[in-house]
Amino acid sequence: METSAITRVPDPGAGGSPPSAPRWLNEEERTTWFTFASVLLRLPGALDAQLQRQAGISHFDYIVMSTLSESPGRTLRMGSLAVMAESGLPRLSQVVGRLEKRGWVTRTADPTDGRSTLASLTDEGWDKVVETAPGHVEEVRRLVFDPLTKAQLKRLTELSRRIMITVDPEDRCLR
Repeated sequence: METSAITRVPDPGAGGSPPSAPRWLNEEERTTWFTFASVLLRLPGALDAQLQRQAGISHFDYIVMSTLSESPGRTLRMGSLAVMAESGLPRLSQVVGRLEKRGWVTRTADPTDGRSTLASLTDEGWDKVVETAPGHVEEVRRLVFDPLTKAQLKRLTELSRRIMITVDPEDRCLR
C-alpha cells in the first residue's frame, strides 16, 4: 500500500535527523484527516458557488456584509471586521472597496480614533443581505444540517469548539 507524506517515515540519510521523530498518522487518523480536510476545502467552494449563482457575490462578500448587518449601527472598525471575518486587512480592504463601488458599504474615519476606519453597511447593503440570506441559509442547511442528526450536530459543535480552542486559545467566543 502506498503511503503519503503525512504517514511516511522519511529517509534518515536525506538531510540529518530531526530533534524528535514526527508522530506520523496511522491509517485511521489519515482517513479522518483527509475526510476532514476535504470538508474544509470543499464546503467554502460550495457556499461560494451558491452565492455567486443566486446573488452575484462571493462567500467572503456575504460574510463581510452579514457581519456588519449584525453589528450595532451596522458599523465596525475595519480591524474588528477583519478579525470577525477571519481576514487580513489588505484582503478586507479590497473587498470593502468592491462593496463600496456597488453601494453596499461605506468607509469613514473613526471620529473617536483618527487612526481607524469604520466600515458601515448601507441601506442598499442591508437589502442585499436580506435578499441573499434565505438562499444562503437553505444551502447551509442542505450541506451541513440536513445530513446530520441532532446528536451528530451537537457532537460536531463540541468537536469544532475543541479544535478551535487548540487553534486559537484566546478566542473567547468559543467557550
